[in-house]
Amino acid sequence: MKVVLFCGGLGLRIRDAEDIPKPMVNIGYRPILWHLMKYYSHYGHKDFILCLGHQAEIVKNYFRNYDECTSNDFVLSSGGRKLELFNRDIDEWRITFADTGINSNLGERLKAVEKYLEGEEEFLVNYSDGLTDLPLPQQLEHFHQHCRKATTTCFLRFNPSITAQCELTEALTFSKRESLITSARKKNL
Repeated sequence: MKVVLFCGGLGLRIRDAEDIPKPMVNIGYRPILWHLMKYYSHYGHKDFILCLGHQAEIVKNYFRNYDECTSNDFVLSSGGRKLELFNRDIDEWRITFADTGINSNLGERLKAVEKYLEGEEEFLVNYSDGLTDLPLPQQLEHFHQHCRKATTTCFLRFNPSITAQCELTEALTFSKRESLITSARKKNL
């Protein structure tokens, strides 16, 4: 199942602190975006579509210049000319970098990558500036059991101990299917 990640926002809340996109803020030695992709990869979802916008070149350059040595054990020999990695992080990942516009909203970004979702019955969508330990298989199972067209999990910012699930009354879809989201209601889990 493909994973669409929104990486194109202006990052207004951290703009004064750092001049990089929010998904590229490091947690340890890797950016939030990498940790999020690692989360999906852990559950077998390794085909990513990054909806880029503001400072897209930073995201592109990070992956184009990716250094496996940063997070993997390795042997360096022959005076530094030979490198042997014991593990690789992103070998199985397929990443589509899609410029979706600097000032585009989420719907416009999703519409811009519709062509990369051709033939997909289902796909996952997420912001790329937050992490979770939510067990994804159980979330997907819950989604399928309740025959929903779309679902999202929300974590309330001011009280992290409360989780809410937002049920969408209409599906988030493309022009060939049904109409866009018109309303949502919040329900405690």
